[in-house]
Amino acid sequence: MPDPRPSGVSAGSPAGASHAPRQRRWFLRFDRGWLLFIGALVLLALLVFAVGEKYAVKIPIPALDITIQFGDPYGRIIQFLFDGILTTLKLTIISFLLILVVGVFGGLGRVSHNGFISTIAWLYVEIVRGIPVLVWLLWIWFALPQLIQGTGRALVQVCEGSSAGWVQAIACPLGETVSGIKLQPIPAAVLGFTFAYGAYMTEIFRAGIQSIAKGQMEAARSLGMTNIQAMRHIILPQAVRVILPPVSNEFVTLLKDSSLVSILAVSDLTRRGREFVARTFLSFDTFTMVALCYLILTLFFTRVSTAIERRASIEKH
Repeated sequence: MPDPRPSGVSAGSPAGASHAPRQRRWFLRFDRGWLLFIGALVLLALLVFAVGEKYAVKIPIPALDITIQFGDPYGRIIQFLFDGILTTLKLTIISFLLILVVGVFGGLGRVSHNGFISTIAWLYVEIVRGIPVLVWLLWIWFALPQLIQGTGRALVQVCEGSSAGWVQAIACPLGETVSGIKLQPIPAAVLGFTFAYGAYMTEIFRAGIQSIAKGQMEAARSLGMTNIQAMRHIILPQAVRVILPPVSNEFVTLLKDSSLVSILAVSDLTRRGREFVARTFLSFDTFTMVALCYLILTLFFTRVSTAIERRASIEKH
């Protein structure tokens, strides 16, 4: 006798029960962090546009007459902070790209069979990680220019005390150039973050490379690949999937630590907030908005990195 139950429903199971696990799986796959991100955006919009006394701002777009109603004081605060947000994003992205480069070469140095290279990479990691990031920023901003300028003055003195032609041709112009070098705030901040975070990224890449089975390298070498070719085409592509979570975490941490550059006279989000407080004494409103902006940025990039990790995991399987 044929089974009267609909297809897909097993004996002893209520109709529609097979759909419940699928629905639960869909809910588990959905990143609920997006809801928190949307909630933070809605809160920001309410503070900026719906709270306080309204005032109109005309948007400077050619051939368009657009006026937006803002609420005071949060509308004034977000307008004042906007260029600081852009500076924070620019500083974070540029620094992170350079950190990745340092991390790749540092990680390769850590696993190198050349004792001198591996020792240099080890010393770099141990020394840099043993000093706080803030101290590195201060050292690069205040101490490094003195070191560079002192080196330049020493070259000028060597040039003045020597009659050799090659010294006059090289040391004099080089010394005069170096002695006049002055670091600007944003390049100094990028250099500081790259140097400090590069050590942490070096260890992430080292761990990722060493997580790949040694048989992968041996198999690549047996196919006639050189060490460089095997590392480029076989080892690193697999290591990248392994290190995606810690690399993503480093980006979010760097984004939050970018607030440290306010001590270097960089007009980032934090410094712009401090400047607004100095003008208006609205400490609670201003730093609440600053904190909310950081929260929105970190939530967004965390969600994006989670999506990339899931995509890489699906491709792997």
